[in-house]
Amino acid sequence: MHWEFVDTIHALSPAQWDRLCPDDYPFTRHRFLAALEDSGSTSAERGWQPHHLIGRSAQGDATVALPLYLKQHSYGEYVFDWSWADAYQRFGLDYYPKLVNAIPFTPCVGPRLLCGAAAPEDYADGVARALTDECERLGLSGWHCLFPDPSLSRALATQGAAQRHGCQFHWHNRGYRDFDEFLAQLASRKRKNLRKERQGVEAQGLRFRWQTGAELGPEDWQRFHVFYQMTYLKRSGHGGYLTGDCFRRLGETCADQSLMVTALSGDQPVAAALYFFDRDTLYGRYWGCLDEFNGLHFETCYYQGIDFCIARGLKRFDGGAQGEHKIARGFEPVATWSNHWLRAPEFAEPIRQFMREEAHAVAAYHAEAQTLLPYKSSTTSSSNSQG
Repeated sequence: MHWEFVDTIHALSPAQWDRLCPDDYPFTRHRFLAALEDSGSTSAERGWQPHHLIGRSAQGDATVALPLYLKQHSYGEYVFDWSWADAYQRFGLDYYPKLVNAIPFTPCVGPRLLCGAAAPEDYADGVARALTDECERLGLSGWHCLFPDPSLSRALATQGAAQRHGCQFHWHNRGYRDFDEFLAQLASRKRKNLRKERQGVEAQGLRFRWQTGAELGPEDWQRFHVFYQMTYLKRSGHGGYLTGDCFRRLGETCADQSLMVTALSGDQPVAAALYFFDRDTLYGRYWGCLDEFNGLHFETCYYQGIDFCIARGLKRFDGGAQGEHKIARGFEPVATWSNHWLRAPEFAEPIRQFMREEAHAVAAYHAEAQTLLPYKSSTTSSSNSQG
């Protein structure tokens, strides 16, 4: 296997890259990553410099690909290592740049090492050596794999990249025919609370429009970018990670796996949530609003998503990172992972020890969240194990 690092997703054609994707998970497809790159949302200037890894056979065919970025900061990762960077700085070392295998701005567990129908763990040794050699060559602090599937995470751990545990909250569709059947599984008080929230939104005169595929036009994506910018400006003081050109490109290439839920007051759009989906899962990604309405965020970003999962027969709703408020709305704790290899030995072992201790705290957090579920029975799906 010959390994090479390339500075653009276009080093492989869409057909060559997508042939390595194991399923229809939307975020590793060539078109999604290209929209980020070509719009400048991932670039050296923004601290997300493409540095993808390609593995080629002796015949020169691309058989492995790894979405990879040189990072100058830790924004948009959702695996928080700011304290590590601070410790490096206090000891006179540079934590940045670092090498990150991730889907930018997307904390969704999924494939990170692309190799078609082959088992990703079969390539973990070669990938780990290629990443380590590149860190040595460029003088990088280390490499990180964020939100991989559990089998890859375990395989990378055996190659020296310590495993870090996390916890998110996902909703599971247990064959519900409609939202009321889902509500019937909740304890009485919790069921009443959810009904009250939905009725409160309806009482404000709001209605909702779903759009997918060809139903989404350029003006919808342009308007969504305004909503997105406004919310980021209010919350973070900047206009968000994704440019308007990025949303335009997503609309041109990814609409068939996109769902836009727009809240309307009368005929006026006042808020929207953007989701992506594959054959099994709905992924809640971005949200924005112009005006504040009671309960609008929960309705647009959670309840409408649950409705869509039930209507489409999707098995799972991944609502994104963090958010204990999701528990009361039927979202259950699930395990997430990341892997980390650090070049400086004086930091590698202390951080490994930190992750071992943190894993106990995460397990306790997961167990406590399990006790707070709103269901009549606390029985949950097997996907919720800590793994």
